[in-house]
Amino acid sequence: MTNAVVHIVDDDLDLRRSLAFLVASDGFAVRLYEGAESFLNEFDDAQDGCVLVDVLMPGINGLELITILRRLGSTIPIIVMTGHADVDLAVEAMKRGAVDFIAKPFDLSTLLGAIRDALQRSNRHVETDASVRAVRERLASLSKREREVLDRLLAGKANKMIAFDLEISPRTVEIYRANVMSKMGAKSLSALIRLAMSATQEP
Repeated sequence: MTNAVVHIVDDDLDLRRSLAFLVASDGFAVRLYEGAESFLNEFDDAQDGCVLVDVLMPGINGLELITILRRLGSTIPIIVMTGHADVDLAVEAMKRGAVDFIAKPFDLSTLLGAIRDALQRSNRHVETDASVRAVRERLASLSKREREVLDRLLAGKANKMIAFDLEISPRTVEIYRANVMSKMGAKSLSALIRLAMSATQEP
């Protein structure tokens, strides 16, 4: 894994340099790109490692880059970076094929953890039939209200909007959300989204 390359795609020069320093300090090789276009121009040389891309960029944005790479047949793991208000975009990114998302501002452990997880997935097949069945069983264990909260989380809705939709308090939504995370065995929203999406895959 120390030979893996982390491809950082972001139009913010200062952020690119900061991310490069943090990632390189953990022993990873790093390549920087000022936008999706420059990354795609070097696509033939960018098959290894993983991609860390900002979801909102001028020109080709992060979502469009994911779509292009998947249409080209690339299976390189892609992590998207988002603002806290962009959870709906992060959900859409994962539907298009991203493996994870991290919300800004993020700490070093979150960043490196997401990169390590992505690199571990780079040579791994998607969930086996047995694991998908296990996820479906966890989904089936959710109560009707917990499933309603989950469905709205998958739609990218914030707690306050979910509370409005279901006519309950935001605090109650937080309790249901915690229950869903616990029953599904998910430690983060991105992990929860991955699990729920894997249950819709055909065996």
